[in-house]
Amino acid sequence: MSKNDGVILNEDIDFPQVRCVDDDGEQYGLISADEALKIADSKGLDLVLIAPDAKPPVCKIMDYGKFRYQQEKKQKEAKKKQKQIEIKEIKLSVKIASNDINYKVKHAKEFLEENKHVRFRVFLRGREVSEPQAGFEVLNKVAAMLEDVANIERDFKTEGRYVNMLVTPKK
Repeated sequence: MSKNDGVILNEDIDFPQVRCVDDDGEQYGLISADEALKIADSKGLDLVLIAPDAKPPVCKIMDYGKFRYQQEKKQKEAKKKQKQIEIKEIKLSVKIASNDINYKVKHAKEFLEENKHVRFRVFLRGREVSEPQAGFEVLNKVAAMLEDVANIERDFKTEGRYVNMLVTPKK
């Protein structure tokens, strides 16, 4: 074997002396790299450089394929346990009717009950871009309707033609 994932194995270890440890924790002490490689070969295992910066460098005799498999398994398990935050987006306009706001807020509450974050975006048309205050007013109405079930995480933020507000579920 040669270099795998930046790990130095077997014949690629070119230090004159290494501190060698077995997979079972048995210490071989300070021996030559060739001698450590012979011990690893006799056991049918790999010699892996685990601390190249140590004085002297430290090598471990182990089954590298099995070790790498266990590391990948741990990473996959950790990835499974990560929680993905889903953000739902609800678009509004400045001239939206109050019953439409109520309808969209009802949907937002459903998303919040499912533990999803909700981003409200008010689209600004034409001259509304220069006066985003009307967009802020729409978001204020929405925030007032949601304050019992949600945290308004971000104050209103203007991004191009949109005024945004992020809402998260209350714990």
